[in-house]
This record gives sequence, structure tokens and C-alpha cells, in this order.
Amino acid sequence: MVIDGVRIDGDSGQAVLLLPGGAESCEGFFPGLSEGLLADPGCRVIVHDRPGTGSSAEEGSLADAAAHLDALIERLDCGPVVAVGQSLGGAVAALLARDHPDKVAGVVLLDATPINDPRACARLERVMRVVGPLAGAPGLRRAFSAAVRGSMSRTLRRSDLRPDCAAAHARIADTDIPTLARSVRGIGRLSAGFSEQDLPRLPSAVVTADRKPGDAIRRAHARLAYAFGAPLVCWPGATHSVHLDHPDDTLAVVRDVVSRVRAGERGSG
Repeated sequence: MVIDGVRIDGDSGQAVLLLPGGAESCEGFFPGLSEGLLADPGCRVIVHDRPGTGSSAEEGSLADAAAHLDALIERLDCGPVVAVGQSLGGAVAALLARDHPDKVAGVVLLDATPINDPRACARLERVMRVVGPLAGAPGLRRAFSAAVRGSMSRTLRRSDLRPDCAAAHARIADTDIPTLARSVRGIGRLSAGFSEQDLPRLPSAVVTADRKPGDAIRRAHARLAYAFGAPLVCWPGATHSVHLDHPDDTLAVVRDVVSRVRAGERGSG
């Protein structure tokens, strides 16, 4: 079903909003997730590229993301939703839950960009402010793209991914770096104004990659989990692309949050 240019898979059940990482398109980003949720427990899955990302022709910024999604959910009359976000999409899910808690029934963060770590976010924005223009320069674009593809190809060779997940991994490797750089503009300011205490406690899960316990990103994820009243989930060998190297576990986590939403639970912890 398509409403106002937004595809919704499924006719009934809990609405699940998918939020890809970076500026990637939602189509094909979460292999098997929509199909799995349609089969069990029977959800409506919103496949949408917010402005400034994916195939969207609209200009948009990270600062506008939560307001845009709030209006989208209102227009589709499908809220409150379970927001599932990976990487930058996880940061957007957290911002949506903070700013529009009436539109969010549950949250699943998949190795989210640590929006609650101002130092890390400011550093990310500084790096991308330099890398973006360089990667867009005619003489350097090909070299940057080759370097990214090479790095991800090496990761792929070390992994044993499902064919659909390997295909998604390859598409991400072809990301447009200048567009990715634009997608994180403003994250430093957003992070500086972000307080974990403002997050609602609701059915949720925070998945972190397999890092050392003292890692700064893992600690930031642990604080997000505590704020939401969620478990901090870590699967052995999980990378930043947890939805690709652990797709079945990802589906199980989303199903669990959906089931808790349906049961009317609130966050605990």
C-alpha cells in the first residue's frame, strides 16, 4: 500500500517505522525485517526516505528529522509507532522519542550513533566536514569511493553473511560520501542539547556492537538503555552493521519489543 508516496507493507497490526543509517535509502536496508514482521506478529512496516536521504528529492536536515517524522506519522494516521533505527537512524529514533513521545510506542536502537555523547558527535561532524568536500572533489571522488569499497569488501570477506545481507552491505559500500557528510550536519549541536533524562521509558531495546566494556560508544549505549528502561543487548561478533551480521537476532529483538507494546508494558530498569 502506498499513501502520499510512502510505502506501507501490511494492512494491519502495530506500525513499525524503519530508520536506516547515514543517508541510505530504506529500501533493502534491513534485509528480511519487513517480511519477518509481516509474517509474525503481523505488523504494518513503514518504508520511507526522509528528506535529505535515500531517494527523497526533498532537502532536509538532521535537525528537522524528528519534526518531519512526527508529521508523517500524523498524516498516515499510524501512530504510535515502534521506531527501529540503525546508526544515524538510531539517533533519529531517540530524537523522535524525546520530542514526540506520543507518536512512539517503542524503540529499537541498532548500534546507534551516540547522540548522548557530545564529544563523539562533535568529532564526527568535524571529520565529515573535512572528508565530505574532499570526497566530492573530481580528482579525489574515485579514490575515496574505492577506499570505502575496499574496506567494506575486506569486512565482507571476513563475514559469513546471508546473500540478501551481503547485497545490502555492498550497496552501503557505494554510499555517496558528500551526501553522508551532509546527513550529520548539526549533530554536534543536537547532541550538546540532548539529555538522557528527557527520554520516555517505554518498551525498547538498545543493541550495541561487540566492543570492550570500557568503550565510549558502549558506555553511551548503556546510558541510553538505562534511560529508556531497556536491556542493553550485545551479540558475539556483532559489528556496527548488526542488522546485517545478525539479521535473525535483529528480527527477534524487534518482535519482542512489538509484543511488549501490544501487551501494554512500559519501560523498566
